[in-house]
Amino acid sequence: MSLRTTTPSAGYVEDVAPGRGVLPPRARYASDAARLSLNGDWRFRLSPAAGAEDDSFAAPGYDAGAWATVAVPGHWVLQGHGAPVYTNHLYPFPVDPPRVPTENPTGDHLRPFDLPDGWPDTGDAVLRFDGVESCARVWLNGTELGEFKGSRLPHEFAVGHLLRPAGNVLAVRVHQWSAGSYLEDQDQWWLPGIFRDVTLLHRPADGVRDFFVHASYDHRTGEGTLRVDSDVPGRVTVPELSVDVATGEPVTVAVEPWTAETPRLYDGVLATGGERVALRVGFRTVALEDGLIKVNGRPVLFKGVNRHEWHPGRGRALDVETMRADVLLMKRHNVNAVRTSHYPPHPAFLDLCDAYGLWVVDECDLETHGFVGQSWRDNPCDDDRWTPALLDRAARMVERDKNHPSVVIWSLGNEAGTGRGLTAMAEWIHGRDASRPVHYEGDAGCRDTDVYARMYAPHAEVERIGRGLDGGTRRRRRLPFILCEYGHAMGNGPGGLADYQRIFEAYDRLQGGFVWEWIDHGIRHPELGYAYGGDFGEELHDGNFVCDGLVFPDRTPSPGLTEYKKVIEPVRIEGDGTAGTVRVTNAHDFADLSALAFEWSRQVDGETAESGPLPVPPLAPGESADVKLPAPPDAPAGAETQWTVRAVLAEDTPWGERGHPVAWAQLPVARRRPPAPAAGEPPAVDGPLVRLGPAVFDARTGALRGVGGVEVTSPRLDVWRAPTDNDNGAPWQPDARLGPRWRKLGLHRMRHRLDAVEVGADALAVRTRVAPAGAEVGLRTVYRWTADGARLRLSVSVTPEGDWPLPLPRLGVRFGLAAADRVTWFGGGPGEAYPDTRSASMLGRWHATVDALQTPYVRPQENGARADVRWVELGGLRVEGDPEFWFTARRWTTEQLDAAGHLTDLVPGETVWVNLDHGQMGIGSQSCGPGVLPQYHLHARPATFSFVFTELGAGPA
Repeated sequence: MSLRTTTPSAGYVEDVAPGRGVLPPRARYASDAARLSLNGDWRFRLSPAAGAEDDSFAAPGYDAGAWATVAVPGHWVLQGHGAPVYTNHLYPFPVDPPRVPTENPTGDHLRPFDLPDGWPDTGDAVLRFDGVESCARVWLNGTELGEFKGSRLPHEFAVGHLLRPAGNVLAVRVHQWSAGSYLEDQDQWWLPGIFRDVTLLHRPADGVRDFFVHASYDHRTGEGTLRVDSDVPGRVTVPELSVDVATGEPVTVAVEPWTAETPRLYDGVLATGGERVALRVGFRTVALEDGLIKVNGRPVLFKGVNRHEWHPGRGRALDVETMRADVLLMKRHNVNAVRTSHYPPHPAFLDLCDAYGLWVVDECDLETHGFVGQSWRDNPCDDDRWTPALLDRAARMVERDKNHPSVVIWSLGNEAGTGRGLTAMAEWIHGRDASRPVHYEGDAGCRDTDVYARMYAPHAEVERIGRGLDGGTRRRRRLPFILCEYGHAMGNGPGGLADYQRIFEAYDRLQGGFVWEWIDHGIRHPELGYAYGGDFGEELHDGNFVCDGLVFPDRTPSPGLTEYKKVIEPVRIEGDGTAGTVRVTNAHDFADLSALAFEWSRQVDGETAESGPLPVPPLAPGESADVKLPAPPDAPAGAETQWTVRAVLAEDTPWGERGHPVAWAQLPVARRRPPAPAAGEPPAVDGPLVRLGPAVFDARTGALRGVGGVEVTSPRLDVWRAPTDNDNGAPWQPDARLGPRWRKLGLHRMRHRLDAVEVGADALAVRTRVAPAGAEVGLRTVYRWTADGARLRLSVSVTPEGDWPLPLPRLGVRFGLAAADRVTWFGGGPGEAYPDTRSASMLGRWHATVDALQTPYVRPQENGARADVRWVELGGLRVEGDPEFWFTARRWTTEQLDAAGHLTDLVPGETVWVNLDHGQMGIGSQSCGPGVLPQYHLHARPATFSFVFTELGAGPA
């Protein structure tokens, strides 16, 4: 006789059904009915498996005094219980649907509460959970209510018959893994817990149950038609419009339409016999006409971002002010659209989008990306057993969010393959709400969808699509195109945004795109600064691929967001500075320019000499006007002059203050004069030294030791940069990843061979060959030093030898300064720029510290270059370039930067290392997209460039 033992389990965890006991989905709304937030501190116990503990904790009188405490909303793994897990698409458990591991962290939660004074004695009550990952079982006062899956969706239970005036106890058991986890493989941290609000809602007799606000706009007549369908009859009033009608009855009135640029909302009330619900009505019509998505009769160009919900300390448990910060940052950076990747957001976020104005692609809580590794075999989206769960998720999204004017497109989900379940979702959504198109990128033939969507399509392919040369089904060829993900904003980058935007604006079919993504998902860490995948001992992880946002984890804008703001600015300012006129074009879809003020300024050698207002008419969308600039006075001989024209907010708005910059352009007038030659003084050998003008060299090696009183570590050719995430590329693009190929060639370990030191009559020449060990390619390099009384000139000539198989990371010289802090430069700024990320680089005279020049990417990499630099002053030296150059300075070497995994690995040294680059390789977005466009490659070709060094205070500048 043998005994067989099994680990206790909970069968519902692996059930493909969405749950039991929950109420049907409905609209979310605010009303005058009583409500009680159950957010706050909850008692918490963590168990290692789904069935490790019985459910006695849910019984009345259970003593949980010894349990820990966690905050709700919150994730227990961010509160000291277990650890986060990050994967991009790999499931962090064996793929055996719907089974999940026995090792299934399970959190039991207890929340005692009393009803507040004045809670109504009549009517019913509903307990609402806005988000729980990934499966929850619920009891109230010892009675089991049911369980549910669908982490980022609302679920409600009827509880009025169980409530007591005092001594209520809510018990919730949450499992990290469940059958639902197979539907939630969404390129984010796996973070279990009750992470959105828990609320008790009184439901009065004859109160509102569900309602649907239909508020269309006829752009031909300027009239809006309002009809509110309600499960419970009542009346709808909109005082500003003198509307007072019964539910279900349409009324047509003259209105101002809602758009993302002009988010006009009308306050109203839906009143039934027992409840008054606040309405915020935005009149707008979304239609698929002439092969385009049109709102209020006009095509829309989406200048969007993908937005995961994230906070570096609280994960996906966001408060309203954090959400507002996101919306305000988006508006201030000219973003007009959000794709809620890859799940419906916290409902308050959509309220903010309604109020401030953002187009929203509302995406269902669905992704099964992990099945790609087995060619989508067993994908739940093509398995009829899972279809009820998929339909439940679609319904919970649509019903909750259907009354938001900002929501203009429904999305079935993301990277979930294809199949019958997705078709069923699309059919249900089309049947429930015909007023919005349906999106899903994985539907290549557009059988179920109304938009042709792609991810990371290269520029050339996007242009072919715009020209209608992409082929595909007849239906697809008649649909608008959107890049639902592009411009992968991982680390330094993305590059090529301006090139994409030019293509979008050239072809009507192309209706823009959504940069991936909004925010780096770094987790605040006491030793690492911000942690990413692998920092918590995950068995499987995808490293810092979770840090791919336009803002850093603390919501500081990255250079990528600054670049994007410039690229998508809604006003185009163009002209010839020497002609004295500027052409202003309104690139808005709906708004005229009456909200903007224009101003001009004139710069002389990077400093503003004068400025004033520029009268520009309130142009309608698409209109242009040529505007005369004032006549400038004569500039000093040889000075570089230019106009800068800005469009700024004329008055305070809900999202920006008066004077906030919206768009700008610079128009050159007189070009710079290159620095005069520094020559005429002969070099002199002085024992072990060579003296040349203000400089001292080592006579044996030709190495520069100092300029005047400034100690210098000698400049020498440098071609290496700490590879960016885009240089390293995506692992599925092995042949195109430059970073590994650079490393294989040995560009990170170049050897410098000294061939000759020649002291001539008018110059010191140092001849070298710079090459990687193990390779036959090299760079023949000659440093030629000349000087006059106070200035020292370095001319560098580079001649490639051999067949160079790759472009170079950079080409210039690197040297060290013993001390440097304050930096002043005349060139591009204030932030970093590279060949394909330089749209936002404004020519001027800038000031910073060496530390402030650094860009704090979560994973350290090449950063901080300033473009088009004419001259720079730091560490007691002034350096002028011929031609203009790229400038970088940091307190660690490139090699130390390359070796660092986190910012805390970078320890400042005593030397400031300065790069003066003749050329830089572009950035691209190959971390998950196309590489650097050919025009931004830095090929190994013969090059000559010069720098003039002057000790500050030692001679004329």
